[in-house]
Amino acid sequence: MQRVRLLTFNIAHARGLNPIQGLTSLRKLRLNLRKIARLLDQLKPDIVALQEIDECSRWAGNFDHLDYLRLHAGYPHAVFGINTRRQGLINLCYGNAFLSRHPIAATETVVFGQRSVGEKGFLFAEFDLGGRLIPVVNLHLHFSSREHRIRQLGRLLAWLRDQQRSRRAHWHVPPLICGDFNNPGTSPDATAALLSHLSDYHDYVLHPVKGRTFPSPLPSRLLDFVFLPPACLSVRSEIVRSFVSDHRPVLVDFHVA
Repeated sequence: MQRVRLLTFNIAHARGLNPIQGLTSLRKLRLNLRKIARLLDQLKPDIVALQEIDECSRWAGNFDHLDYLRLHAGYPHAVFGINTRRQGLINLCYGNAFLSRHPIAATETVVFGQRSVGEKGFLFAEFDLGGRLIPVVNLHLHFSSREHRIRQLGRLLAWLRDQQRSRRAHWHVPPLICGDFNNPGTSPDATAALLSHLSDYHDYVLHPVKGRTFPSPLPSRLLDFVFLPPACLSVRSEIVRSFVSDHRPVLVDFHVA
């Protein structure tokens, strides 16, 4: 049995609690990223799934946030999954990413559309835990439209069906799925829909089952989740009290046989 700690965290472009993107100074951006690095050092996750992280965006200081975090948090492996790219006067380049203490054997990025701002998608990676390949999906869904979220989940499920046929024999466990699902305050539409479809394959369990992650100072909505297959045993999960982003991170701790 091997213990694994997975953290999912929307870091809001490193702007902290500043509600307006682009009005955070370069010094403050770097300070916020170092605070996130210290949080990772305290929690010690093996795998970190990040959303809203910038590779080189004007509104976020024009530097590589993932590499900055990797160096300050001491992770040997990292990979970007860019969802939004825009050239020109206001250049943008951001999306999802992984940090890992384990080698990353394979990755793939799927982008849901072609918007120049705010596009969503998911990043897939296989993590090599001593010869055991653990597949993880890092997902970010549309923030305001239920129709868009359900359509995006359809893309994810179709992609997973293809991967199950081609890669399943190499995986030690079925894919773990985590990220920012952007459920509305009145209905868990995205998580309920995904959990229903995943039940056709395995008895996935959704974490956390209660609590709130957004906005971090006084959270009123639960947006951030981890779906774990039954092969993940002795699971502990928690919403981490933190104010370095407008989201609070979700940490899960489990065994794989």
